[in-house]
Amino acid sequence: MNWPKRFCLVAMLALTGTVPGAATTPPALESLFGGPFSLTDHTGVQRSDEDYRGKFMLIYFGYTTCPSICPTNLQHMADAIDRLGAKAAGIVPIFVSIDPGRDRPDVLKDYVGHFGDGFVGLTGSEADVRAVAKAYRVHRRKVVEKGADPQDYLVDHASITYLMGPDGKFRTLFAHNTPGKVIAERISRYLAE
Repeated sequence: MNWPKRFCLVAMLALTGTVPGAATTPPALESLFGGPFSLTDHTGVQRSDEDYRGKFMLIYFGYTTCPSICPTNLQHMADAIDRLGAKAAGIVPIFVSIDPGRDRPDVLKDYVGHFGDGFVGLTGSEADVRAVAKAYRVHRRKVVEKGADPQDYLVDHASITYLMGPDGKFRTLFAHNTPGKVIAERISRYLAE
């Protein structure tokens, strides 16, 4: 699928994911995003998608040196978790690093700690991160300004938050900067199913 078509698809899903209505995900979309993964968490423990079965996963892909977009979305996730109160026990907020070269587990541990005790940071080898990014259809590209030190780079990436069900299947997504209140309301509908 080419990038313009992907963009239109993601935009359509983002809009429908935040519009009030039924929480049911059309079966055709359940397999569009997501899949098995095996990554290292922020404590150094190997984790797979199977470790989170029985709970909803609220997943965001980003990197710890992201200047503004990633922390903004993670703060919205944290706000949603806070708003859900006791219902949040059924949700695991997950930050998947798309910059495995810099985002080691110890770096992730410090970073995700800023957003809440329940946040999980995941990283892995370049191949592992590439595979999970592909499964979730996350575009990412290293950007080095002309003449800059190659280690001083940004990562251009999709800014989408995914809600995966207790069965590991895709439920909905949230566009960049979706307020925590909206995320919490939408998740509440899925929790009520």
